[in-house]
Amino acid sequence: MSSIPFLSSDYFVVQKHGLSQFQTITAYLGGSAFQTVMDNPITAYRQLVQQYAKDLSGKTVDPKIAVAEAKAVFYASPVSASMSGVGPRLIGVGFKRIPKFGILLGISFFIGDDEPGVVAALGASIGSAFFINPIRMIEKQQRAYFKETKATKPIIDIVKEAAAQSFRPLFRGTIPLMGHSMASALLGLVGQPKLQKWVGTKISDFGLGRKTSGLIASAVVSPIYVFVTNPLSRLEVIMQTSSIKGKSISVFEAVGEVVKDSKTFGLRGVFRGQGIGIAKAIVSLTLFHEGRLFIQDYFRDSNKEKGLY
Repeated sequence: MSSIPFLSSDYFVVQKHGLSQFQTITAYLGGSAFQTVMDNPITAYRQLVQQYAKDLSGKTVDPKIAVAEAKAVFYASPVSASMSGVGPRLIGVGFKRIPKFGILLGISFFIGDDEPGVVAALGASIGSAFFINPIRMIEKQQRAYFKETKATKPIIDIVKEAAAQSFRPLFRGTIPLMGHSMASALLGLVGQPKLQKWVGTKISDFGLGRKTSGLIASAVVSPIYVFVTNPLSRLEVIMQTSSIKGKSISVFEAVGEVVKDSKTFGLRGVFRGQGIGIAKAIVSLTLFHEGRLFIQDYFRDSNKEKGLY
């Protein structure tokens, strides 16, 4: 066993593919942190587009009005709006990504896969949901009242309100999150890298490198990912942006709101934020994997120089 509890003796040992388990998860976390900061403005904008599906009186509005309201918030406070929620998201890189990537890579290592597969993705999605949800809840609560207050809600206030109810509100939206996380892991962590490798073999003759193949793979995967996850994301936003002090919204009630929206506005109601969601997915996937691969290459080159593999 390793001198560090819960870690195997070979956790820091470089494997045949040129990386140790520690270096692999460090690369995943580094790529995630890079992506988190860079894509935060798009993430914030998309939440507001989905959140403003209702006006202050609770009436469902046309998607065009919701887009206009989100734009108005960004025009009024571009920096604050763009960076809203980035604090909890960065904390979440550690708090929620370590369990997710730890389970993902742990299962992959256990079954002998150099790259994560379907089994690892499913295990990571379910096992990490209860770590991820509180962070996403806090992130969304920070932006929930931006239109009224023109400022993000302090994290300490959100935590105090949740603490008054034994922190139960922090787990609102866990069920749709599991579905969202499963699609994210299967398409983003498993599908995109495999597709990127295949694309790379097809475009290498044209002098195009990894960045291009990564962008192409992300552009192919992202519309599928957003089509699957956008309704689930809507459910999360509905359940997680209501007042913590008020009555929670159940999954069935949230589904009812989406159904009502679809009856009024058709598919535009169901897929609010779809366009910006695809743009976000392309940017996020590309940034994450480029950051991850950059760090992995650095570690692999260093290990090779040291003769470790």
